[in-house]
Amino acid sequence: MVMKASRIYGMDIYTDSGKFLGRVQDVVIDLERGEVVRLTMEPLSSISKEEATRILREKSVLYKSVKSVEDVVVVAKMGSPGPLE
Repeated sequence: MVMKASRIYGMDIYTDSGKFLGRVQDVVIDLERGEVVRLTMEPLSSISKEEATRILREKSVLYKSVKSVEDVVVVAKMGSPGPLE
């Protein structure tokens, strides 16, 4: 799937069973690989390292769990907020 990352900002995130998780606030990109790694539901700008770690653990989804990006982002249940990989 190829699209501009800017299109994803502000989209609602739902699980494939219909549970609302939040709204995309930031997109985390692996610059070495040139691919999206995570979508966060809280902004990562102007915060401490500890707060960023908390957001990545509790308020983000792995992009590899994204099943669809159309009007909303749909993720597999395993893509709901959870521990860092």
